[in-house]
Amino acid sequence: MYSSKTLTNTFEQFLDLSSQIGNDILKTQGAGGNTSLKAEGVMWIKASGTWLAHAKERDIMVPVLAAPLVDALRSGDSRADKATDFIVGSMNTSSLRPSIETSFHAALPSRVVAHYHCVNTIALAVLEQREKVLAARMAKIPDLKWEMVPYRRPGTPLARQIEKIAHRTPDVLILFNHGIIVTGDTAEDVAGKIGRVSAALATDPRSTGAPDIAALSAIAKDSAFRPAPDMESHKTALSPLSMAYALGGSLYPDHVIFLGTELGVVDPEGSIEAVLNEYRNRNKAAPKLLLVPGKGILLSNELAQGGEVMARCLAEVTARIPEGEKIAYLSEDDEHQLNHWEAEQYRQTLDRRAPAVFPTIAP
Repeated sequence: MYSSKTLTNTFEQFLDLSSQIGNDILKTQGAGGNTSLKAEGVMWIKASGTWLAHAKERDIMVPVLAAPLVDALRSGDSRADKATDFIVGSMNTSSLRPSIETSFHAALPSRVVAHYHCVNTIALAVLEQREKVLAARMAKIPDLKWEMVPYRRPGTPLARQIEKIAHRTPDVLILFNHGIIVTGDTAEDVAGKIGRVSAALATDPRSTGAPDIAALSAIAKDSAFRPAPDMESHKTALSPLSMAYALGGSLYPDHVIFLGTELGVVDPEGSIEAVLNEYRNRNKAAPKLLLVPGKGILLSNELAQGGEVMARCLAEVTARIPEGEKIAYLSEDDEHQLNHWEAEQYRQTLDRRAPAVFPTIAP
């Protein structure tokens, strides 16, 4: 683990906060989300491809020099994208590279920054009427300064957008089609704000029946698919409305990265092979997730841990999108940028090596 010099009380509290966020499936899924702590010119940031859920049990934080990184971001220096040139090598116990979001953490002046993929936030931040809806929700906590941030590809495009408003020291930034950022002076300060923001943005999910695991197992027999082991992940296929939202397009970046841009639909009386043949005829890659209406979902055996928890994220997000709302999906160009970005390919490689951890819902 980290050296005794590093493990100050402040750093321990920061790791506690990171772990709490990482172990709540409604806030963080797999390698998504990142936290940072600035102290004495060094910013500790979660390493790319690692899980916040592991913050207290393994070295997942990378030290970088924040000021030079911000200068690089402002000057258009390409080194700001990976941020690897700003690592403090003598303190880098993880030997990993910084999060793809490192540059926006550096641009925000607050000592502690938490970025996570809150399903309640995403469910509202994908709406065409999101500005109106979010303003009404955030009016419940008028003492917190907050900003809305248009969708930009994660990495330097998003960081440059955030850097434009960083001087206003917002407490909360809501990222369209992406998630949320909460900032503060201490980990305790940020944790308190997270609790208040979570309450303001909370939406009860639509209720559904239970998945039919026996039927799913029969459909998946002798195929390269299996029923999702997490029962809540099946909710997407158990609600016609959730299915419609899920099939309409890509809602947020991690869905594209870990589940792909298309979901398959298997008729309960049909076969997986028929669906796969349809994709072959269109020269399309086989989907990683199959929806069986009224029964549940099937996951590709090739899907790694990150994809499995993203199936749960999709279920939680779509279950919270209000009925009758129009959705602002990611564009084909947005999808292309994500799928052809080396930093995300690196993250997928790490995901295939990640140990199995399935976060829970915090009480």
